[in-house]
Amino acid sequence: MVEQITSMDVDFAQWYTDVVLKAELVDYSGVRGCMVIRPYGYAIWENIQKDLDARFKALGHENVYMPMFIPESLLQKEKDHVEGFAPECAIVTIGGQNQLAERLIVRPTSETLFCEHFKSIIHSYRDLPKKYNQWCSVVRWEKTTRPFLRTSEFLWQEGHTMHETEDEARTETQQMLGVYADFYRDTLAIPAITGRKTEKEKFAGAEETYTIEPMMHNGVALQGGTSHYFGTGFAEAFDITFTGRDNQVKYPHQTSWGLSTRSIGAIIMTHGDDNGLILPPRIAPIQVVIIPAAQHKEGVLEAANALKDKLAGKFRVKLDDSENSAGWKFSQYEMKGVPVRLEIGPRDIANNSCVLVSRVTREKKFVSLDNIMDEVQAMLDQVHNELLARAQKNLEEKTFEAHSYEEFLDIAANRPGYIKAMWCGETGCEDKLKDVTGGVKSRCIPFHEDHISDVCVCCGKPAKHMVVWGRQY
Repeated sequence: MVEQITSMDVDFAQWYTDVVLKAELVDYSGVRGCMVIRPYGYAIWENIQKDLDARFKALGHENVYMPMFIPESLLQKEKDHVEGFAPECAIVTIGGQNQLAERLIVRPTSETLFCEHFKSIIHSYRDLPKKYNQWCSVVRWEKTTRPFLRTSEFLWQEGHTMHETEDEARTETQQMLGVYADFYRDTLAIPAITGRKTEKEKFAGAEETYTIEPMMHNGVALQGGTSHYFGTGFAEAFDITFTGRDNQVKYPHQTSWGLSTRSIGAIIMTHGDDNGLILPPRIAPIQVVIIPAAQHKEGVLEAANALKDKLAGKFRVKLDDSENSAGWKFSQYEMKGVPVRLEIGPRDIANNSCVLVSRVTREKKFVSLDNIMDEVQAMLDQVHNELLARAQKNLEEKTFEAHSYEEFLDIAANRPGYIKAMWCGETGCEDKLKDVTGGVKSRCIPFHEDHISDVCVCCGKPAKHMVVWGRQY
């Protein structure tokens, strides 16, 4: 039988570790802070890539690939950017047996590399917009690591675009955040709060940073993806210019946006239960697992294989005809989060039927083999909708309003989740609330702000914004 998984109510962190290891998503490696993404975990990432890549290309983005090394002098060109990333940089000083004349930074992100390239290919307004994306790994030397959530090396996509006007670039910035929000909701079955980061929390070198903030089962936030408007700051630093329609030399307006394998951590912590993973059907490597009952009896495996061949034309399907017991198989595929289990045995064959079982509700449904394609699709849709509804309910039940400083502290100490509270706009109040609560930070200024009061929850001065606050992974 499947090894026991620690209950999430007993120790959520240990539950998470048990799930990622026992579901065979990752293994630890011999390199500090780096993980081995195993085939099942990588298959989830491949399905995420496929979905997002199609969304990007539908909006006119093209995939490219940049070097993984950044000359130190190149990174130094944008002051705020280099200061923001300096503590996390991994640096190469020796090539072969020789000391390098200039140190190389293993890319923590690729704005500077893209800028160097854009300088050589952008000359006229006719060259704009440039809408690029790359799928790659990046390195950020994290102090504390956890698989998928925070690792020294991780996989992601990073979009980088250049535009003729500020309006075009700002539209791109928010459009791509919308792509992420739609992807989380429609593919991962995860709702989220979207909005703008505060000045303190924005990306190094950006004028504005926008974020998608899904809530995990335990009420902790996870930054699900970000989109940044840079204005012309990088263009000026790298002397990227173009001749405009009015024959004047101008700087293009720049954006970048990214989503990483952290999204797999979001799936695990939003949907999983004490039996293991629950995978959203649209990214599950196996959408349907077929378990033959009494498979030693005549005709059972033949019927199971015929079902597999029929379903495989539309769904990602696996037939487990191993000699393990049916009970072991049930537990195994529940733990691996397969959305739908299909059971078929001699009695089912005689009745031209099978049994479908939902991973979410564990509801058993007896269906005719004549309608099997529609029935499987309906249950997959039901699983997605149920996961989304559960996650939405969790988000709503764990979002609170604080009308005073004392109420803010009480919620932070006793009710895990998001706190909606008014803010004066001063970084000092952000810092104070984080310090006194032991880590509750501003998540974002949401696009739709509720008016909770007229004054800052921290200092009592006139409020400028309503902010969503919370602890984060």
